[in-house]
Amino acid sequence: MTFAIGSGCVDVRDRSCVAVCPVDCIYEGDRKLYINPDECIDCGACMTECPMNAVVRLEDVPDSERVIALDNEVFFTQVLPGRTEPIGSPGEAAPLGRIGVDTELVAALPVATP
Repeated sequence: MTFAIGSGCVDVRDRSCVAVCPVDCIYEGDRKLYINPDECIDCGACMTECPMNAVVRLEDVPDSERVIALDNEVFFTQVLPGRTEPIGSPGEAAPLGRIGVDTELVAALPVATP
């Protein structure tokens, strides 16, 4: 079972999920958080903690969220704007800090208004 972060996180980035992740596999883009599928141990702590209900199991994701949920992996496997190589699986997010860039899909989304 793999988890991903959906559109409910865009322009919110509450970060409650980051604090409870036992393996530090949640990375911060510019407008959204991303779960590294290679590092996640599928404990579900992030899903329980997220006040936006943005964390979903890929197996259970509704069709309306499928594209953005699957885009989660792109954050780690493709070269992001302004970077020279993919993020890959560095083992934990904290040493990298805020990445400050998103996938093309997320970057192109309209800015959420409060």
